[in-house]
Parts: sequence; C-alpha cells; structure tokens
Amino acid sequence: MKRKLISAIGIAGMVVSIAACGGDGDGGSGKGADAKELTVWLTVDAQNNWPELVKAADAAVKKKHPGLKVEHEYYGWPDKNAKLDAVLATDKAPDVVEMGNTEMLGYMVKGAFAPLDQAAFDNSDAWLDGLKASVTYEGKTYGVPYYAGGRVANWRKDVAASVGVKSTPKTYQELTDALDKIQKKQGDKYNAWYQPTRDWYAAMSFVYDAGGAIATESGGRWKASLSSPESLKGLKEFKNVVDTYMHGDKTKDESDRYIVYGQGKSSMIFAAAWEGATAEDPKNDKTGKLKGNLENFVMPGPSGKKMPVFLGGSDLAVPVKSDAQALAAEWINAFTGSSGQKGLMAKGNLPNNKTDLATLKNDPKTAVPATAAESNWFVPMAPGWGQVEKAQILQTMLQSIGTGKKSVEAAAEEADAAIDKVINTK
Repeated sequence: MKRKLISAIGIAGMVVSIAACGGDGDGGSGKGADAKELTVWLTVDAQNNWPELVKAADAAVKKKHPGLKVEHEYYGWPDKNAKLDAVLATDKAPDVVEMGNTEMLGYMVKGAFAPLDQAAFDNSDAWLDGLKASVTYEGKTYGVPYYAGGRVANWRKDVAASVGVKSTPKTYQELTDALDKIQKKQGDKYNAWYQPTRDWYAAMSFVYDAGGAIATESGGRWKASLSSPESLKGLKEFKNVVDTYMHGDKTKDESDRYIVYGQGKSSMIFAAAWEGATAEDPKNDKTGKLKGNLENFVMPGPSGKKMPVFLGGSDLAVPVKSDAQALAAEWINAFTGSSGQKGLMAKGNLPNNKTDLATLKNDPKTAVPATAAESNWFVPMAPGWGQVEKAQILQTMLQSIGTGKKSVEAAAEEADAAIDKVINTK
C-alpha cells in the first residue's frame, strides 16, 4: 500500500474550524470517558483482511463500558483524506482514524489530532523507530503505530542459478558481482535490477546508508542536506545502480514495478515486501515461471551493513474534535495491543514494536522482512515536509540524475534549495 502525505493546503479549511473551537484535547486522560458512542474509521484493509481483530477490540471496550455503541466506517486509500478533511471541518468528527504514517505529519502540524499519553499503550517503549517518529511532533505523541510494512530485495532464483549463483547475497559486493554476471549473460536490454529512477524510497536508503540525510534539524530549524558529502556518496551509488542495471525508461516511478517485474525482463527489485508475491500472481506473471521462483532477502548496503529501509505502515489517531477521546484511546490500545499485534502478525504484517518483531526473525517465512525492518529511516518530521512531497522535489532530482540531465552535485544542490524554501513553513 502506498501512502502519500496530505498537503498542508488540503487541510487548511479544516484547521480554521479547529482553531475556532479552542480545544486542545487531552487524548485519553479523561475527556469523553463516559461517552455512549464511539466512531472508528479504518481502511478497507481491516474490513477485508482482519475483521475479527476489529470485533475483538470492540468487545474488549464494551466489556468495560456496558451499553457503549461502536460504529465503524471503512474507506479506500485514494479518497480517504478528502473525506476526513471534509468531516474535520464540521462538528461530527470520528473518534478514531487510521492514517498512513507519512500522512500524519500534515495533520499534527495543523493541530488536527489530540495529544496522547504514550505510556498508556502496550509496548510503546519498544515502538519501531520509524513508526514512533511518524506519530511524534514537537515532543508530543499524536498517534499510535498500528502495523508496519518494510522493504526487501527480491530476485529470481533461476536467473541467478543460470550464472552459477545458488544463494542470496549477504554483502553488497556479492550482490553486484552476481548482477554483473546476470547483466552480461542477458544483454544490454535486460534489467538485471529493475530500479525505477524516481523511486525516492530506494534512493534515500542509499543516502542514509552512506550516513547522509534528506534534511537535518538544529535549534528547531530544518535544513536540507542532500548535497552533503555523505548524501552525495549515497546518490552517486544510486546513480551507478540505475546506469549499470536499469535499462528501461529512466523517467518512471515505482507504482507499477510489480507489473514490470512480472513481465520477465528483470531479475531483481528492491521494493515493498509484498511486491514479489504480487508479481508472481498468475494475473501479473507473464512468464509462467515466477511462482515459487522468487526469493526475498535482506538488502545489503554499500556501507557493509544492512540497507536502512523506509518503514511504511499505518497509525491510529484521535481527532481533537472527538467527544470521546478517552474511550478512543482505550479502543486503540485494545486494537493495537499485545493480542492485536499477534493477530496482525498472523495476517502477514510486521508488528509495531521491536519485541514482537524479534519473534518473527525465528520463522523462515517472516525472517527476511523482520530482519530488514530493524534498520530503518523515516522522513524529516519538519512542518513543511508536506510541501516537499507535494512538489515532488526528490523525484525531480532523481530523474535529473538518472537521465543524465544534471550531475549528481547540481541536482542535489537544486533540490536542497527547493527544500529549504518550504521545509520550515507551517
């Protein structure tokens, strides 16, 4: 599932209404503890894939509060934020809302969500770093991590075996040595590694692996740092990958990567953990050879360590206009707590905390994504980050680099200047 950060402009009208009501919410510390109704908004993922977990959370809260009525509404990701913005501008806000973790920031900056007591939630002292960052703004907690989704490398075992490679690489050198053999055997029209140029999630993993960052904070102000020596090192290696192994359209993003992978003209991707399995689905596998022939592995980084991966996922938040904030916090804890995490893991999700994540490393079916997720990064939690994403500054930079339109240094300097113009703007 791809999450896109809502722009600040999209929630401007809603914010005026929130400010007018003058409430800052106490998020689980008492307000609405005696409410008789609770409205929970979740995406269709919960409705379709783990409805029994929703029912269990309802039952747990109702047991403590006899007579409580819990209503649910489900929505798809494409239209979710428009519906949420519209209702938050009224006095009929839901009490719990699901957010993609990169969507949280714009709402936290504008004061849309009530602050929560982190200590009141199970395993909160062990939340995964990337997820914890997504619910934290200016030292306060405004949401609870729900589940996570990581990124892994995936390649075709048959193609690797055709050049004498019979096991997944453990180091970056082993990886590039294998890919060099595959590229030579398959020819210059083949993508030994299909890596869309505009895929900033992958590119920034190289940046963070090299010790760089998109932006850094000092004294409460953020400054872009893509042109730092460390970041440039990561960007140059990303360009090397694209130049050496990616022989397709250098202007593409990652949105249809699993479809392209299923066409059989590439032997590896670095992608969300679900993409390999989706590529081998008969609907997408145009080769008839992918089922059981694709293998996930932990992406090694050029630094010699595991490649840090962007940690996607969902969070749950309580709108500041909710009249049942205390009950909303109880429901969230019932849903995302210890038993809920076990249920989510059984459905193939990564948990929201390091304690449960460690248990997945012992199961061959989940060891790779669980191990990969241990090293992760997240977007700068800066007030103007939404404007950076909306302007597609990173994608523009990467396309300029990948197509050779600009040097890595020039593209990075231009991106830094564009980021600095908006990153501190609320």
